Amino acid sequence: MSEATEKKPAKVVLKELQDKIADDAWEAKKRGEKVGWCASNFPQEITTAMGIPVVYPENMGAAVGAKGGGQRMCEYAEGMGYSGDLCSYSRINFAYADLKKCEELEIPFPDFLLCCNNICNCMIKWYENLALELDIPLILIDIPHLDQYECDEDRIKYIRAQFDDAIRQLEEITGKKMDYDKLKSVMEVSQRSSQAWLRAVGYMSAKPSPFSGFDIFNNMAVACVGRGTVEAAEAFEQLADEYEALVAEGKSTFKGDENYRILFEGIACWANLRFTYKTLQSRGINLTASVYGPAFSFLYSNLDELMAAYSYVPNSNCFERELELRVVDAKKNKVDGAIFHMNRSCKHWSGNLYEMERQFREQTGVPTIVFDGDQSDPRAFSEAQYETRVEALVEIMEENKRKEAQA
Repeated sequence: MSEATEKKPAKVVLKELQDKIADDAWEAKKRGEKVGWCASNFPQEITTAMGIPVVYPENMGAAVGAKGGGQRMCEYAEGMGYSGDLCSYSRINFAYADLKKCEELEIPFPDFLLCCNNICNCMIKWYENLALELDIPLILIDIPHLDQYECDEDRIKYIRAQFDDAIRQLEEITGKKMDYDKLKSVMEVSQRSSQAWLRAVGYMSAKPSPFSGFDIFNNMAVACVGRGTVEAAEAFEQLADEYEALVAEGKSTFKGDENYRILFEGIACWANLRFTYKTLQSRGINLTASVYGPAFSFLYSNLDELMAAYSYVPNSNCFERELELRVVDAKKNKVDGAIFHMNRSCKHWSGNLYEMERQFREQTGVPTIVFDGDQSDPRAFSEAQYETRVEALVEIMEENKRKEAQA
Protein backbone atom coordinates (compact mmCIF):
# COMPACT_ATOMS: atom_id res chain seq x y z
CA MET A 1 0.00 0.00 0.00
CA SER A 2 1.37 3.42 -0.95
CA GLU A 3 2.23 6.18 1.53
CA ALA A 4 -0.53 8.37 0.07
CA THR A 5 -3.08 5.62 0.66
CA GLU A 6 -1.92 5.05 4.24
CA LYS A 7 -1.91 8.71 5.22
CA LYS A 8 -4.65 9.61 7.68
CA PRO A 9 -6.99 12.49 6.83
CA ALA A 10 -6.08 15.73 8.59
CA LYS A 11 -9.30 15.73 10.62
CA VAL A 12 -8.28 12.37 12.10
CA VAL A 13 -4.76 13.61 12.80
CA LEU A 14 -6.17 16.67 14.55
CA LYS A 15 -8.53 14.59 16.69
CA GLU A 16 -5.70 12.23 17.68
CA LEU A 17 -3.47 15.19 18.51
CA GLN A 18 -6.20 16.72 20.67
CA ASP A 19 -6.56 13.41 22.54
CA LYS A 20 -2.78 13.08 22.93
CA ILE A 21 -2.48 16.55 24.47
CA ALA A 22 -5.18 15.60 26.99
CA ASP A 23 -3.51 12.25 27.73
CA ASP A 24 -0.14 13.97 28.22
CA ALA A 25 -1.69 16.26 30.84
CA TRP A 26 -3.08 13.23 32.72
CA GLU A 27 0.32 11.52 32.59
CA ALA A 28 2.05 14.66 33.86
CA LYS A 29 -0.39 14.80 36.76
CA LYS A 30 0.37 11.18 37.62
CA ARG A 31 4.10 11.98 37.62
CA GLY A 32 3.50 14.72 40.16
CA GLU A 33 3.96 17.67 37.82
CA LYS A 34 1.98 20.86 38.35
CA VAL A 35 -0.96 21.05 35.94
CA GLY A 36 -3.07 24.15 35.29
CA TRP A 37 -6.53 25.06 34.14
CA CYS A 38 -6.20 27.70 31.45
CA ALA A 39 -8.49 30.20 29.70
CA SER A 40 -8.64 29.57 25.95
CA ASN A 41 -7.09 32.90 24.94
CA PHE A 42 -4.36 33.00 27.57
CA PRO A 43 -1.01 33.30 25.71
CA GLN A 44 -0.21 29.62 25.10
CA GLU A 45 3.33 30.55 24.10
CA ILE A 46 4.23 30.80 27.80
CA THR A 47 3.15 27.33 28.92
CA THR A 48 4.28 25.62 25.71
CA ALA A 49 7.77 27.11 25.93
CA MET A 50 8.06 26.25 29.63
CA GLY A 51 6.77 22.71 29.15
CA ILE A 52 3.91 23.26 31.59
CA PRO A 53 0.86 21.06 30.97
CA VAL A 54 -2.48 22.85 30.96
CA VAL A 55 -6.06 21.90 30.11
CA TYR A 56 -8.97 24.10 29.08
CA PRO A 57 -12.29 24.15 30.97
CA GLU A 58 -13.97 25.93 28.04
CA ASN A 59 -13.05 23.06 25.73
CA MET A 60 -14.41 20.64 28.31
CA GLY A 61 -17.64 22.66 28.49
CA ALA A 62 -18.04 22.50 24.73
CA ALA A 63 -17.35 18.75 24.63
CA VAL A 64 -19.72 18.00 27.52
CA GLY A 65 -22.42 20.04 25.79
CA ALA A 66 -21.86 18.25 22.48
CA LYS A 67 -22.04 14.85 24.21
CA GLY A 68 -25.35 15.64 25.90
CA GLY A 69 -24.24 16.41 29.45
CA GLY A 70 -24.58 20.18 29.41
CA GLN A 71 -28.05 20.45 30.94
CA ARG A 72 -27.31 17.96 33.72
CA MET A 73 -24.10 19.72 34.75
CA CYS A 74 -25.63 23.19 34.47
CA GLU A 75 -28.58 22.16 36.63
CA TYR A 76 -26.21 20.73 39.22
CA ALA A 77 -24.32 24.04 39.38
CA GLU A 78 -27.60 25.93 39.70
CA GLY A 79 -28.46 23.64 42.60
CA MET A 80 -25.23 24.78 44.24
CA GLY A 81 -26.49 28.37 44.00
CA TYR A 82 -24.91 29.53 40.75
CA SER A 83 -27.25 31.60 38.59
CA GLY A 84 -28.60 30.17 35.36
CA ASP A 85 -27.58 33.47 33.77
CA LEU A 86 -23.92 32.55 34.09
CA CYS A 87 -21.96 31.20 31.13
CA SER A 88 -22.76 27.50 30.65
CA TYR A 89 -19.05 26.70 30.35
CA SER A 90 -18.52 28.12 33.84
CA ARG A 91 -21.52 26.26 35.26
CA ILE A 92 -20.29 22.97 33.80
CA ASN A 93 -16.87 23.68 35.27
CA PHE A 94 -18.25 24.59 38.71
CA ALA A 95 -20.26 21.37 38.73
CA TYR A 96 -17.17 19.34 37.79
CA ALA A 97 -15.05 21.07 40.43
CA ASP A 98 -17.59 20.01 43.06
CA LEU A 99 -18.53 16.55 41.74
CA LYS A 100 -14.97 15.69 40.67
CA LYS A 101 -16.44 13.49 37.96
CA CYS A 102 -18.26 13.82 34.63
CA GLU A 103 -19.31 10.86 32.53
CA GLU A 104 -18.87 12.71 29.21
CA LEU A 105 -15.33 14.02 29.78
CA GLU A 106 -12.93 14.56 32.64
CA ILE A 107 -9.79 16.70 32.92
CA PRO A 108 -7.05 16.52 35.57
CA PHE A 109 -7.60 18.82 38.54
CA PRO A 110 -5.44 21.94 38.64
CA ASP A 111 -2.61 23.08 40.86
CA PHE A 112 -2.93 26.64 39.54
CA LEU A 113 -5.16 28.72 37.26
CA LEU A 114 -4.29 30.87 34.24
CA CYS A 115 -6.87 33.49 33.32
CA CYS A 116 -7.03 36.12 30.60
CA ASN A 117 -10.02 38.45 30.27
CA ASN A 118 -9.72 39.24 26.56
CA ILE A 119 -12.64 36.83 26.26
CA CYS A 120 -14.88 38.41 28.90
CA ASN A 121 -14.81 39.65 32.48
CA CYS A 122 -16.91 36.64 33.52
CA MET A 123 -13.62 34.74 33.20
CA ILE A 124 -12.15 36.75 36.09
CA LYS A 125 -14.97 35.98 38.53
CA TRP A 126 -15.15 32.37 37.32
CA TYR A 127 -11.43 31.77 37.96
CA GLU A 128 -11.37 33.83 41.16
CA ASN A 129 -14.11 31.61 42.51
CA LEU A 130 -12.24 28.45 41.48
CA ALA A 131 -9.09 29.75 43.16
CA LEU A 132 -11.06 30.27 46.37
CA GLU A 133 -12.93 26.96 46.27
CA LEU A 134 -9.89 24.87 45.29
CA ASP A 135 -7.41 26.95 47.35
CA ILE A 136 -4.89 27.30 44.52
CA PRO A 137 -3.07 30.31 43.00
CA LEU A 138 -4.55 32.35 40.16
CA ILE A 139 -2.43 34.14 37.56
CA LEU A 140 -4.31 36.82 35.62
CA ILE A 141 -3.28 38.70 32.49
CA ASP A 142 -5.59 41.67 32.16
CA ILE A 143 -6.16 42.72 28.55
CA PRO A 144 -8.51 45.72 28.52
CA HIS A 145 -11.19 46.06 25.88
CA LEU A 146 -9.89 48.09 22.94
CA ASP A 147 -11.42 51.56 22.82
CA GLN A 148 -9.75 52.34 19.49
CA TYR A 149 -8.97 50.54 16.26
CA GLU A 150 -5.31 49.75 16.95
CA CYS A 151 -3.46 48.55 20.06
CA ASP A 152 -1.20 51.44 21.17
CA GLU A 153 2.23 51.36 22.82
CA ASP A 154 0.93 52.04 26.34
CA ARG A 155 -1.43 49.08 26.10
CA ILE A 156 1.36 46.85 24.77
CA LYS A 157 3.64 47.82 27.67
CA TYR A 158 0.83 47.16 30.18
CA ILE A 159 0.18 43.68 28.78
CA ARG A 160 3.89 42.86 28.42
CA ALA A 161 4.52 43.64 32.11
CA GLN A 162 1.85 41.12 33.06
CA PHE A 163 3.17 38.59 30.53
CA ASP A 164 6.59 38.79 32.19
CA ASP A 165 5.08 38.60 35.68
CA ALA A 166 3.05 35.52 34.72
CA ILE A 167 6.30 33.81 33.69
CA ARG A 168 7.89 34.73 37.03
CA GLN A 169 4.92 33.35 38.98
CA LEU A 170 4.86 30.13 36.95
CA GLU A 171 8.56 29.62 37.56
CA GLU A 172 7.90 29.85 41.30
CA ILE A 173 4.86 27.54 41.23
CA THR A 174 6.22 24.83 38.92
CA GLY A 175 9.99 25.05 39.44
CA LYS A 176 10.43 25.25 35.66
CA LYS A 177 12.40 28.10 34.12
CA MET A 178 11.59 29.99 30.95
CA ASP A 179 14.02 29.33 28.12
CA TYR A 180 13.72 32.41 25.89
CA ASP A 181 15.30 30.65 22.92
CA LYS A 182 12.59 27.99 23.27
CA LEU A 183 9.98 30.77 23.53
CA LYS A 184 11.20 32.22 20.22
CA SER A 185 10.97 28.77 18.63
CA VAL A 186 7.43 28.25 19.98
CA MET A 187 6.40 31.63 18.62
CA GLU A 188 7.68 30.64 15.18
CA VAL A 189 5.80 27.33 15.30
CA SER A 190 2.67 29.10 16.49
CA GLN A 191 2.90 31.30 13.39
CA ARG A 192 3.08 28.20 11.20
CA SER A 193 -0.03 26.82 12.86
CA SER A 194 -1.92 30.11 12.68
CA GLN A 195 -1.06 30.73 9.06
CA ALA A 196 -1.95 27.17 8.05
CA TRP A 197 -5.26 27.30 9.92
CA LEU A 198 -6.13 30.61 8.27
CA ARG A 199 -5.17 29.20 4.87
CA ALA A 200 -7.42 26.20 5.49
CA VAL A 201 -10.49 28.20 6.50
CA GLY A 202 -9.72 30.72 3.76
CA TYR A 203 -10.71 28.18 1.14
CA MET A 204 -14.34 28.81 2.10
CA SER A 205 -14.20 31.64 -0.43
CA ALA A 206 -14.14 29.10 -3.27
CA LYS A 207 -17.38 28.18 -5.04
CA PRO A 208 -18.34 25.61 -4.05
CA SER A 209 -16.60 25.71 -0.70
CA PRO A 210 -14.41 22.60 -0.37
CA PHE A 211 -15.92 21.83 3.02
CA SER A 212 -18.91 22.37 5.24
CA GLY A 213 -18.33 25.40 7.45
CA PHE A 214 -19.33 23.24 10.41
CA ASP A 215 -16.04 21.41 9.83
CA ILE A 216 -14.42 24.51 11.36
CA PHE A 217 -16.16 23.78 14.65
CA ASN A 218 -14.97 20.16 14.55
CA ASN A 219 -11.34 20.96 13.62
CA MET A 220 -10.61 24.10 15.64
CA ALA A 221 -9.78 22.63 19.07
CA VAL A 222 -6.07 22.08 18.38
CA ALA A 223 -5.76 25.75 17.34
CA CYS A 224 -6.55 26.46 21.00
CA VAL A 225 -4.80 23.66 22.90
CA GLY A 226 -1.73 22.91 20.75
CA ARG A 227 -1.00 25.83 18.48
CA GLY A 228 2.68 26.05 19.50
CA THR A 229 3.54 22.46 18.63
CA VAL A 230 5.12 21.22 15.40
CA GLU A 231 2.51 18.45 15.25
CA ALA A 232 -0.29 21.04 15.16
CA ALA A 233 1.43 23.09 12.47
CA GLU A 234 1.89 20.01 10.30
CA ALA A 235 -1.71 18.88 10.81
CA PHE A 236 -3.12 22.27 9.84
CA GLU A 237 -0.82 22.43 6.81
CA GLN A 238 -2.12 19.02 5.78
CA LEU A 239 -5.71 20.21 6.28
CA ALA A 240 -5.08 23.27 4.10
CA ASP A 241 -3.48 21.09 1.41
CA GLU A 242 -6.49 18.76 1.44
CA TYR A 243 -8.87 21.67 1.00
CA GLU A 244 -6.72 23.10 -1.79
CA ALA A 245 -6.93 19.75 -3.60
CA LEU A 246 -10.71 19.68 -3.22
CA VAL A 247 -10.95 23.18 -4.71
CA ALA A 248 -8.87 22.08 -7.70
CA GLU A 249 -11.21 19.11 -8.20
CA GLY A 250 -14.37 21.14 -7.64
CA LYS A 251 -15.34 18.84 -4.77
CA SER A 252 -16.58 19.42 -1.22
CA THR A 253 -17.17 17.62 2.07
CA PHE A 254 -20.54 19.41 2.20
CA LYS A 255 -23.24 16.80 1.66
CA GLY A 256 -25.67 18.26 -0.84
CA ASP A 257 -25.94 21.11 -3.32
CA GLU A 258 -24.54 24.44 -2.17
CA ASN A 259 -27.56 26.54 -3.17
CA TYR A 260 -26.97 29.24 -0.57
CA ARG A 261 -23.92 30.48 1.33
CA ILE A 262 -24.22 32.08 4.77
CA LEU A 263 -22.20 33.70 7.52
CA PHE A 264 -22.78 32.14 10.94
CA GLU A 265 -22.16 34.65 13.71
CA GLY A 266 -21.20 33.47 17.19
CA ILE A 267 -20.14 30.39 19.07
CA ALA A 268 -21.58 27.09 17.91
CA CYS A 269 -24.53 25.56 19.77
CA TRP A 270 -22.54 22.52 20.83
CA ALA A 271 -25.53 20.81 22.44
CA ASN A 272 -27.55 21.29 19.24
CA LEU A 273 -24.76 21.07 16.67
CA ARG A 274 -26.29 18.25 14.65
CA PHE A 275 -29.72 19.91 14.43
CA THR A 276 -28.33 23.33 13.50
CA TYR A 277 -26.22 21.73 10.76
CA LYS A 278 -28.88 19.38 9.39
CA THR A 279 -31.48 22.15 9.22
CA LEU A 280 -29.15 24.12 6.96
CA GLN A 281 -27.76 21.18 4.99
CA SER A 282 -31.24 19.87 4.12
CA ARG A 283 -32.02 23.24 2.49
CA GLY A 284 -28.78 23.46 0.54
CA ILE A 285 -27.27 26.08 2.86
CA ASN A 286 -23.53 25.96 3.52
CA LEU A 287 -21.72 27.96 6.19
CA THR A 288 -18.95 29.79 4.33
CA ALA A 289 -18.05 32.62 6.72
CA SER A 290 -17.39 32.78 10.46
CA VAL A 291 -15.02 34.74 12.70
CA TYR A 292 -15.21 32.22 15.57
CA GLY A 293 -12.88 29.44 14.38
CA PRO A 294 -10.30 31.68 12.67
CA ALA A 295 -10.09 33.77 15.87
CA PHE A 296 -7.75 31.14 17.36
CA SER A 297 -4.99 32.28 15.02
CA PHE A 298 -2.56 34.88 16.36
CA LEU A 299 -0.23 36.59 13.91
CA TYR A 300 2.87 38.46 15.07
CA SER A 301 6.63 38.72 14.44
CA ASN A 302 7.93 39.72 17.89
CA LEU A 303 6.87 39.88 21.53
CA ASP A 304 5.32 43.34 21.30
CA GLU A 305 3.20 42.24 18.35
CA LEU A 306 2.23 39.15 20.35
CA MET A 307 0.75 41.44 23.03
CA ALA A 308 -1.24 43.30 20.38
CA ALA A 309 -2.42 40.04 18.78
CA TYR A 310 -4.05 38.96 22.04
CA SER A 311 -5.89 42.29 22.10
CA TYR A 312 -7.51 41.65 18.74
CA VAL A 313 -9.54 38.57 19.69
CA PRO A 314 -13.34 38.78 19.33
CA ASN A 315 -14.88 40.40 22.42
CA SER A 316 -11.74 42.47 23.06
CA ASN A 317 -11.84 44.48 19.82
CA CYS A 318 -13.64 47.77 19.38
CA PHE A 319 -17.04 47.48 17.68
CA GLU A 320 -15.89 49.07 14.41
CA ARG A 321 -13.06 46.58 13.96
CA GLU A 322 -15.35 43.63 14.75
CA LEU A 323 -17.98 44.81 12.27
CA GLU A 324 -15.37 45.25 9.57
CA LEU A 325 -14.08 41.69 10.11
CA ARG A 326 -17.54 40.28 9.45
CA VAL A 327 -18.39 42.52 6.52
CA VAL A 328 -15.07 41.81 4.78
CA ASP A 329 -15.43 38.06 5.43
CA ALA A 330 -19.01 38.00 4.10
CA LYS A 331 -18.09 39.80 0.90
CA LYS A 332 -14.91 37.79 0.30
CA ASN A 333 -16.75 34.51 0.87
CA LYS A 334 -19.75 35.52 -1.25
CA VAL A 335 -22.55 34.92 1.26
CA ASP A 336 -26.22 35.17 0.39
CA GLY A 337 -27.37 35.68 3.97
CA ALA A 338 -26.33 35.54 7.62
CA ILE A 339 -27.45 33.81 10.83
CA PHE A 340 -26.73 35.52 14.16
CA HIS A 341 -26.67 33.40 17.31
CA MET A 342 -28.00 35.32 20.33
CA ASN A 343 -25.98 33.27 22.80
CA ARG A 344 -27.49 33.36 26.30
CA SER A 345 -24.16 32.32 27.81
CA CYS A 346 -21.85 34.81 26.13
CA LYS A 347 -23.20 38.15 27.32
CA HIS A 348 -20.26 40.12 25.98
CA TRP A 349 -20.52 38.63 22.50
CA SER A 350 -24.30 38.99 22.36
CA GLY A 351 -24.52 42.41 24.01
CA ASN A 352 -24.06 44.35 20.78
CA LEU A 353 -25.39 41.62 18.49
CA TYR A 354 -28.56 43.37 17.33
CA GLU A 355 -26.61 46.50 16.39
CA MET A 356 -23.96 44.31 14.75
CA GLU A 357 -26.69 42.55 12.77
CA ARG A 358 -28.29 45.85 11.70
CA GLN A 359 -25.07 47.47 10.49
CA PHE A 360 -23.87 44.23 8.90
CA ARG A 361 -27.10 43.97 6.92
CA GLU A 362 -26.84 47.60 5.79
CA GLN A 363 -23.22 47.28 4.67
CA THR A 364 -23.47 43.90 2.94
CA GLY A 365 -27.00 44.11 1.57
CA VAL A 366 -27.72 40.47 2.50
CA PRO A 367 -30.69 39.28 4.58
CA THR A 368 -30.12 38.25 8.20
CA ILE A 369 -31.91 36.34 10.94
CA VAL A 370 -31.32 36.07 14.70
CA PHE A 371 -32.07 33.00 16.82
CA ASP A 372 -31.81 32.32 20.56
CA GLY A 373 -29.46 29.64 21.81
CA ASP A 374 -26.56 28.75 24.06
CA GLN A 375 -23.15 27.22 23.60
CA SER A 376 -23.68 24.24 25.94
CA ASP A 377 -27.04 24.59 27.75
CA PRO A 378 -29.75 23.17 25.44
CA ARG A 379 -32.59 24.75 27.42
CA ALA A 380 -32.04 28.10 25.70
CA PHE A 381 -32.45 26.64 22.19
CA SER A 382 -35.75 26.05 20.39
CA GLU A 383 -35.70 23.77 17.37
CA ALA A 384 -38.99 25.26 16.15
CA GLN A 385 -37.73 28.84 16.38
CA TYR A 386 -34.46 28.01 14.64
CA GLU A 387 -36.21 26.14 11.83
CA THR A 388 -38.77 28.89 11.31
CA ARG A 389 -36.08 31.57 11.14
CA VAL A 390 -34.03 29.54 8.67
CA GLU A 391 -37.10 29.00 6.46
CA ALA A 392 -37.71 32.76 6.42
CA LEU A 393 -34.09 33.36 5.44
CA VAL A 394 -34.35 30.83 2.60
CA GLU A 395 -37.45 32.58 1.23
CA ILE A 396 -35.63 35.92 1.11
CA MET A 397 -32.43 34.46 -0.37
CA GLU A 398 -34.47 32.59 -2.98
CA GLU A 399 -36.34 35.76 -3.96
CA ASN A 400 -33.07 37.68 -4.19
CA LYS A 401 -31.63 35.03 -6.53
CA ARG A 402 -34.79 35.15 -8.67
CA LYS A 403 -34.47 38.93 -9.02
CA GLU A 404 -30.78 38.63 -9.88
CA ALA A 405 -31.58 36.09 -12.59
CA GLN A 406 -34.19 38.40 -14.12
CA ALA A 407 -31.96 41.50 -14.00
